[in-house]
Amino acid sequence: MKPPPSIPAEQEQRWIEAAGRGDQAAFESLIHLYEKKVFALTTRLCGNPEDAREAAQEAFLAVWQGLPAYRGDARFSTWLYRLTANACMDLLRRNQRYASAAGPSLDDQERKLDFPSPAEGPQEAAERKELRAAIEDGLRSLPPDYRAVLILREVHQLSYEEISQTVGVDLGTVKSRISRGRKLLRKFLLEAGNFSPPRTSKKAEKEGVQ
Repeated sequence: MKPPPSIPAEQEQRWIEAAGRGDQAAFESLIHLYEKKVFALTTRLCGNPEDAREAAQEAFLAVWQGLPAYRGDARFSTWLYRLTANACMDLLRRNQRYASAAGPSLDDQERKLDFPSPAEGPQEAAERKELRAAIEDGLRSLPPDYRAVLILREVHQLSYEEISQTVGVDLGTVKSRISRGRKLLRKFLLEAGNFSPPRTSKKAEKEGVQ
């Protein structure tokens, strides 16, 4: 998550330092700078506007409370993402419910779930819409820890290292959760009949017979 290109990094840093000293105007500038990105993340993780707004408010409150101690060990955007993800996870665990969110891909090297192209016919668009709805159902069925890392990776395109810093777990755990989450999602889609398994090659078929 990076600041808009129209805002120089030096200006953002001045706001961060001023807000850390209690400057409310500087903090409001940071909110305006990041509120859309934060709300996009909370909406994906929480699944409905009411919970998303609550989580976003809790995240910015945590930022305000934590700014005096912020020393820049991690990028401000990474730190903000971490607080936002934590707020969402806390809310999900409190409410004990999983909301829907769809990502553009299931795996970096696997089938991509792009938005419909203008050349798509009604049938293709309907099939794609059905698949995306099935993915939302599948994501809704995942444990929050798996769902969070998948959304950060697939939707927000964070690196594994950034996800590790964001959710506060080691790199190996991030990779394990993403891998496990993808397998569970793929299994859900296969069982629902919305995702076809890869075809077996003729060579593999022969080897299977033998």
